[in-house]
Amino acid sequence: MLIMPKFVEKNRLNMPSTRIRQEQEIVAQMVRIYCRQKEKHTDLCPDCKELLQYAHARLSHCPFGEKKTTCRLCPVHCYKPDRRKKIQEVMRFAGPRMILYHPAAAIRHLLQEFFHK
Repeated sequence: MLIMPKFVEKNRLNMPSTRIRQEQEIVAQMVRIYCRQKEKHTDLCPDCKELLQYAHARLSHCPFGEKKTTCRLCPVHCYKPDRRKKIQEVMRFAGPRMILYHPAAAIRHLLQEFFHK
């Protein structure tokens, strides 16, 4: 049996679940598409960086963990109203474009949404 040092065990407990990490990556991809295509920035602008950090923080504290649904189906509104409006705008713009820029992630996301209904 392999004995892990305490700092490794502690860090492992604080790491987000696989499902949460996937959702964080999907959100990051959507924000990058939105910022690049809609706002015409080559890198993330300060507003999009801040929105992405906020979204990652909210996902990290998701009470559902591995059982998390997609944001669209989630019964809990974890975003503040102004940020919720902005992330909805980002997702509405970038969601349909995900199939062009990140097809595997988009299909996985759609399948997860379909099977969580």
